[in-house]
Order: sequence, then C-alpha cells, then structure tokens
Amino acid sequence: MDGRTKDPLRILAPNPSPLTGPGTTTFLLGERDVAVIDPGPDDPGHLAAIVEAGQGRISHILVTHAHLDHSAGARTLSKMTGAPVLAFGDALSGRSPMMRRLADEGVGGGEGLDLRFAPDLTLHDGQVIQGEGWDLTALHTPGHSGGHLSLLWGDRIFCGDLVMGWSSTIISPPDGDLADYLRSLDRLAQMRPRRLLPAHGDTIEDPLTRLTELAAHRRQRSGQILTALRDGPADAAMLAGRIYDVAPVLLPAAARNVLAHLLALTDLGAVAALDPLGPGTRFMSL
Repeated sequence: MDGRTKDPLRILAPNPSPLTGPGTTTFLLGERDVAVIDPGPDDPGHLAAIVEAGQGRISHILVTHAHLDHSAGARTLSKMTGAPVLAFGDALSGRSPMMRRLADEGVGGGEGLDLRFAPDLTLHDGQVIQGEGWDLTALHTPGHSGGHLSLLWGDRIFCGDLVMGWSSTIISPPDGDLADYLRSLDRLAQMRPRRLLPAHGDTIEDPLTRLTELAAHRRQRSGQILTALRDGPADAAMLAGRIYDVAPVLLPAAARNVLAHLLALTDLGAVAALDPLGPGTRFMSL
C-alpha cells in the first residue's frame, strides 16, 4: 500500500443499492501510516475488515463527504483505532449562497445526509495531508454535496461521488448544486489525472473521456428539460416522468436531479419559477 508505487487496498462495503451500485469502496493507503478514505457505513463487519487490513497502523480517517454510505462508520472506526477524522466539514458545510437560501426557505433535501457527522479536523482546499510514504492534497469539489472533497494522490485522484464508475451521480438541492458540479468536473479535467478512483464502481482509466461524457450528459439533460417545457409549465416530478427511462423506484432521485437543472437554468435566466422554490415548483421556459 505504498503511496508512490502500489495501488491502494480496496474493501467493498456490504451496501449495494440502485444508488450505490456495488457498494461503497473504502480505500486504504500506506504501510506504516495507513490512511482510510471513506470508511463507509457503520457496519461492524465492514469496520472490522478495515481494522484488520490496517494492522494497527491506521493514522488518518478521511471522508470525502458526509453521506451515510461514506461517513457513518467514521466515528466508530476512530474509536477503534485512535485515528482522527478529517473532512471539509459537517453535512451542511460548503453550500453555495443560493443553496443556503433555498434551505432557509424550507426546500427539502437531505437524502442520505449524515447529520451527526463532525470531523476532528477540517480540511481546506489545497491542504496537504501526509503520512510516511504518501501525501494527499484536498480538493474542494462541490456539486454532489457542498462539502465534497476529492483527494489528489500523485497523478491519481480519489473522487468520492463526484465521478462514479458505473453511473452519473445524483445532484439533489439544496445539498447538491449543478453549477458547482460542472465547475468541479472542469477542475478535475484541467488537472488531467491518469486515473480516477471513485467510491462507487471501478477505477476510471480514461478520466478525460469520462469527465467530458458526464458534462455533456448534464448539458443534454438541460436541453431535454427546455424542450419539454415548451409544452407548458411543469414541475420536476412531471419532467422526470417525461424524460427519464428508469425504474419507478428511481424516479424520486431523477426528480431531484431535474430540480437541480431547473434551478441552474433559473439562475441563467432560461426558465422562470411560477411558485415559491421547492420540489413542487412549476417552471416555464422563457
């Protein structure tokens, strides 16, 4: 698990689902000082596997963002190992002014938020975390959540849920912000990493292609929404039913994604809200 020459150890949490794919990947990096990235859910078997793999050398617990499938096990793992928990902040940290305003106005969200999460140490953009044989640079990459961090490791990036290896990520306001998401994708693309290491799915061997695909997908989705609104005002759920071809169980998540697009399009002046902003707001094209 040397930070310069070896791939990190992967331990897959037993939490597969339509939104997590095969489950959350916990990474272990280093040999004498072992960094744990995304300890995952508070599952005794999973945490025991992490402790066993760490061989008593776990020195850092890093959390990309405060969603339960990434952060819920952090405090228990810290108690088991004595290692501090590091993250950008709590579950509400890093929201854009627009998303804070929406939250203040009562716009719901919070799917999967770990509201009990509180790191021992907060990380800022560009901060370097070091252990023997490795170093990581914190990159604030909001979009999926306001406090989302990616971690630069040489020419590779641990990208949490910003980029997933099997699907596009959910963006659910006020926790997620589409404009931030697109900026974060562009930031990673400009860094030209050799590989992306997502928390869900396989390693991404061609990062630039994947990042370009994800940005293009979001722009295409915005185009679909604008086209659908030509037929008349609609809310996010109505639009999701028209433009998504997914199982019914995934339609609520699709509607949250559509709401993220509608809010971004409102900010750009392409659509207008006919009601106070919220999940049931009707929008019209301009």
